[in-house]
Amino acid sequence: MRIVLTLLGVAIVFGGLLWYVWRRVVRDTTAKGSRGRRLGTAAYAAGPLLMFAALVAERTGAPFLLQQTLAWPGFLWLAFALYLLLALLVGELVRLFLRGWVTARPALEDEARSAKEGGKGAQPHREAAAQPDQEGHTEPRPRQEGHTGALPRQEGATGALPRRLFVARTVAAGAATVAAATVGYGAYGVLRGPRVKRVTVPLAKLPRAAHGFRIAVVSDIHLGPVLGEGFARRVVDTVNSTQPDLIAIVGDLVDGDVEDLAGAARPLADLRARHGAYFVTGNHEYFSGAEQWVEHVRSLGLRPLENARTELPYFDLAGVNDVQGEEDGQGPDFAKALGDRDRRRASVLLAHQPVVVHDAVEHGVDLQLSGHTHGGQMWPNNFLADLANPTLAGLERYGDTQLYVTRGAGAWGPPVRVGAPSDVTVVELASPRA
Repeated sequence: MRIVLTLLGVAIVFGGLLWYVWRRVVRDTTAKGSRGRRLGTAAYAAGPLLMFAALVAERTGAPFLLQQTLAWPGFLWLAFALYLLLALLVGELVRLFLRGWVTARPALEDEARSAKEGGKGAQPHREAAAQPDQEGHTEPRPRQEGHTGALPRQEGATGALPRRLFVARTVAAGAATVAAATVGYGAYGVLRGPRVKRVTVPLAKLPRAAHGFRIAVVSDIHLGPVLGEGFARRVVDTVNSTQPDLIAIVGDLVDGDVEDLAGAARPLADLRARHGAYFVTGNHEYFSGAEQWVEHVRSLGLRPLENARTELPYFDLAGVNDVQGEEDGQGPDFAKALGDRDRRRASVLLAHQPVVVHDAVEHGVDLQLSGHTHGGQMWPNNFLADLANPTLAGLERYGDTQLYVTRGAGAWGPPVRVGAPSDVTVVELASPRA
């Protein structure tokens, strides 16, 4: 019952927001029953329908061509609608200013005109001579419009447009322009590929010989109906350009089946690092079929760590399955991955979601590398993502364990990032003995 009420509440809020945007963008800017209103309403209604269709197609494994066809317009509409809503809310303040301005402007123009005419020696207007009526009463002759310098104004008009229509169209056009520019810039930031971010992490147990060891951390590439082989190639080239000692792909590599995305994932075979490339599952791998992807990335030369550990020359590298795998009996097993290791050695854990950091603390992990949050991806979603995760992005300490969270290389849903730029992070380990 609680779930039903929650869904109902979400539907009411979502519907209310859609109605508000339609009112400001379509209804307030067009005449009732006009062709413009009908076309605007139809175009506006197509947006949420495409968005829901894109989500359903991806989740239900619809034919991949259909997913691609729906994903671009559906997900971009979602991003555009978000920033259109925010711009319209800000526009309410602009609306108040414009209404005051267009109301005050006619009066100011009349005053200026009167002052100008007075300066030229214009004589004040006098009523026409009174004429007696048949009963002998006298009344002033009615004033003729146009006789003086000022024409009577219709209330609520400015130039050729009614005041309300002028304000509504100005605010709507401004909001749409801001939203489109924001989405365009955010999409460019994703499609051009991630930028390199560097961070130094000191580990107390790290031997001097490992000082400066570089781990390229990659997460949330999200190959799927929107981001394909070309994007994967840009990510691989970025990673290889850092010349890392080790590559760690910490989940959410794909959104789809191997059958559809094998070609998109092909560039991953070109990843190069002295100590190899490692992979752990994210929640989206379980939406797509984790087992098939574990086998496929292995065929590309990556080394999956499924609740497992490998002993590198200078530290232990462990990886756990994502918590989403618990539904299939394949969740994280920290005892299996870390239970019997030598705690005198430094340890690095790969885990997709930051929320497992408390388990990492209990098992004596020195550094956990995670992704999942996207840094919020699109402002102001970062506030919600921050509430759901112990760390949104960056490096933080929990007891004796340090947690680093990358914002990720790609994007899920809209291929748009605002306020959360994508990155490939080079984590450089530092030894206190160096």
